[in-house]
Amino acid sequence: MDVILIPGFWLDASSWEQVTPVLDGTGHRLHPITLPGLESVDADRSGIGLADHIAAVVELVDSLEGPVTLVGHSGGGAVAHGVVDARPDRIAKVVYVDSGPMGDGDSINADLPAVGDDVPLPDWSVFEDADLVDLDDDLRRAFRERAIPEPAGVAGDPIRLTDERRYDVPVTVIACEFPSAVLVDAIAGGAPWIAELGRIKQVDYIDLPTGHWPQFTKPVQLGQAIASALPEA
Repeated sequence: MDVILIPGFWLDASSWEQVTPVLDGTGHRLHPITLPGLESVDADRSGIGLADHIAAVVELVDSLEGPVTLVGHSGGGAVAHGVVDARPDRIAKVVYVDSGPMGDGDSINADLPAVGDDVPLPDWSVFEDADLVDLDDDLRRAFRERAIPEPAGVAGDPIRLTDERRYDVPVTVIACEFPSAVLVDAIAGGAPWIAELGRIKQVDYIDLPTGHWPQFTKPVQLGQAIASALPEA
């Protein structure tokens, strides 16, 4: 099966480089993707919005034959959900890495500080302590060196969803910052921020305790978790 790996904010396809070796033996065809505007620090990000990121992944899905699994980290999870909405008959499964689906009209994070068309990687003080677990000084330095500004439109644009067949596509959530029990309780309590996940008919959870960037802090364990969640090749 084809597996598309969608990075989160400030990251390109290379952010999966420590994870893919673990997945190489699964028999799946891996497609780490670099989204529009993330090609380089100097790339033109003007006019690029969330719909453009979704469309880029839809185009890749359309170029492949047969069912596809999507793996989305952080903001890449919103992109994955938009792709499921656009191609519900093509997506076999979605794996959310410390992320989840957004509801129609929601945005990923409109509060991130923008500089023109760019959202640079903010100072670490902007993040919650839970985000930064296991991200030591060396990893923070390496992350900042590789970080590419995110298009401001991607952070602030509302997602538009129209096809309720998206709820039929099975999901696995790899829970990092917070244990899966917190997510399950939030769904049971009717928390609005997780309502879209609560509407999906089949959801499994894998706990991988670490911060928000497990591809850097626990790449082997993340690869193992993703491998266990993938459908049979």
